[in-house]
Amino acid sequence: VQIYLVTRPIFSEDSFSAEYKKIDRQHKSLRDHVKEYFTCDGKRVKNALLSLLPIIAWMKIYRLKEWLLGDVVSGVSTGLVAVLQGLAFALLASLPPGYGLYSAFFPAVVYFFLGTSRHLSVGPFPVLSLMVGAVVTRIVPDVGPPANITEFEGLTINQQRVIVASSITFLMGIFQLAMGLLQVGFIVIYLSDTLISGFTTAAAVHILVSQLKFVFGLKVPSFSGPLNIFYTLEQIFLQITKANVADVVTSIIIIVAVIAVKEINERFKLRVPIPIEVIMTIIACGVSYGFNFEEIFKVDVIGNIVNGYESPLAPNVEVMKEGAVDAITIAIVGFAVAFSVAKVYSVKHDYIIDGNQELIAFGASNIFGGAFRSFAASTALSRTAVQESTGGKTQIASLISALIVLITIVGIGFLLEPLPKSVLGALVIVNLKGMLMQFREICYLWTRDKTDLVIWVLTCVAAIILGLDLGLAVGVGVELITVVFRAQFPRCCILANIIGTDIYRDRKDYLCIHEPDKVKIFRIPSPIFFANIEFFRDKLIQAVGFSPLRVLRKRNKALRKIKKMIKNGELQMSSSGIKPTALVPASDKLDDENNTDDLDQPTDFSDLPVQVNWKAELPANISVPPVDIHSLVLDFSAVSFIDISALKVLKMTLKEFIRVDVEVYIVSCDVYIREKMHDCMFFDDEIKTSMFFPTLHDVMLHILTKHPDCSQDSQWAKVEHSPTLTERTLLTSYLTKVGISQYFTP
Repeated sequence: VQIYLVTRPIFSEDSFSAEYKKIDRQHKSLRDHVKEYFTCDGKRVKNALLSLLPIIAWMKIYRLKEWLLGDVVSGVSTGLVAVLQGLAFALLASLPPGYGLYSAFFPAVVYFFLGTSRHLSVGPFPVLSLMVGAVVTRIVPDVGPPANITEFEGLTINQQRVIVASSITFLMGIFQLAMGLLQVGFIVIYLSDTLISGFTTAAAVHILVSQLKFVFGLKVPSFSGPLNIFYTLEQIFLQITKANVADVVTSIIIIVAVIAVKEINERFKLRVPIPIEVIMTIIACGVSYGFNFEEIFKVDVIGNIVNGYESPLAPNVEVMKEGAVDAITIAIVGFAVAFSVAKVYSVKHDYIIDGNQELIAFGASNIFGGAFRSFAASTALSRTAVQESTGGKTQIASLISALIVLITIVGIGFLLEPLPKSVLGALVIVNLKGMLMQFREICYLWTRDKTDLVIWVLTCVAAIILGLDLGLAVGVGVELITVVFRAQFPRCCILANIIGTDIYRDRKDYLCIHEPDKVKIFRIPSPIFFANIEFFRDKLIQAVGFSPLRVLRKRNKALRKIKKMIKNGELQMSSSGIKPTALVPASDKLDDENNTDDLDQPTDFSDLPVQVNWKAELPANISVPPVDIHSLVLDFSAVSFIDISALKVLKMTLKEFIRVDVEVYIVSCDVYIREKMHDCMFFDDEIKTSMFFPTLHDVMLHILTKHPDCSQDSQWAKVEHSPTLTERTLLTSYLTKVGISQYFTP
């Protein structure tokens, strides 16, 4: 057992400050910060350039012989997956599949230069695709006229939808770029892992339902807004008898085969996983083309894929006005998911990522992609996992995967035209496995943290029922409410000493503890501010067992009555104290009963020859509530800040205790809180700086020396009460009794 030995005097904050001088630091003013921010020199230019173009930093350390082969293998594997996911996720965005290839190419190229993560595979993400699709179908619905947008005149429904998706993506990129330039990457801290898990699980449910129409080969219109998932399910069940058998059989074969091979990949941890999605896609294309599924079985296929790249497209301002709120939500969700994934791999491979630079990278990627008709890009978890697991070391792998997509767009895209959409739907459903398995977190959270469980469940349910945009807002609202409740209603407790140590813990949690007689140690485990100060005050009164304000008022009323009775001759002074006279009966009536102005003031004995002992029996049936403690200790070790409103109530509360002869001490108070107290004129004749102590044990030893009667308790010390008993003897007796005298020299 290791022990430590400390010999030092008992410190209050005043004596500690006198013994150890504090460095007088000069804090920078706002003007200094602004001047420093706009100061430019060669070093700052270099750092800014390296920050804006992270590619320079990691290219300088690139190990050509060790990393290149892994990046090439990873890039080819990831590129094949990116092609299929681009086609599939375009269906989620209610766009022609070919435009998903644009989303897999342009953002990845831009991120290659600007991103700080070396393993992130940038491109379409199913949740974002679905959120973009909700905006697309709202502005350009399957049934009925589109929104009144001037530029829509003379365009087909697919062309209109491409304009909507690219404009929303462009605006999303602007929001991300602006947040990055304004250094507000911290915004993602308000999206906890629990909230993101519940939200993405709900998104997976939406994606699953949206793909059922392709799996069954049904013509189901897209719905948007609250309850859209139920409207979609209603239409599917109404048309289920019209399901295309060829689509259903194809989907089942694809799902079974892909799941089986993926399990083999995971179980045997293959160096290069079997690209089962690519294999099944090639087989499905060949079978569909050979047996003419489109004509014979009426299977809906991808059809014409744009050969090459279309000209850039300017974003539509009217569309951006219609979808501004959605663009903000998509921008935040996209960045939060990507940053969460990037953090995992940066920790695993020991490098640093910059949240603000990631915002700039994704903002530029989506602006550039939106100008070239792609839709919202982030990262797909499965695609990033493929890139990392197949040996990818840097964004060279992402660049090679983008080249694979480029080859598909300009060269071999026509080979995918016979591919049934049911195959893409089946591949999307299979890749939802990871997100759908997050339902298991309900059991985990139930046993670990009920509050997080509430956040998860409410976010998931709200996102399923109300839609992803409103569901996210509900989730953030619930999360903030739980934070407020945790801060507003903290778990206050009474501390006691662990026998034989200088450690103090909650008295309810331990058996081998000692609670000093007539001393209460009250711990506040949260910041104190306007919303919880009354809760703190109520808990404090509950802990000590009496209301100091009520006791003070009762004492002042009793003192007023005693003074009147002495004036009327009903009480007389003697050497033994105040006694009632034998001839005049005591009066129970008190004049000025309604005059309560001075009842809250300190008890005034100035016009009495003696002071009243409130613990003794009072004459004339006068009674006041008892005060069972002489010292109150407030543990501020967990108090990180206190506002002005709370300071006022705290000052009033402390004065109430002091006025009923309870000594109040505050321990472990942050130095900046004490400075704020000085600035706010917290201290006066009653509340003094001498009540502050650096540690709990310092203040308890101080109380022991000041109130030797505490040592009557066998756990503290057995000492003889004698006027000649010195402080050293008393401390030695206490330390010996609690078993730590060998560690201290009083």
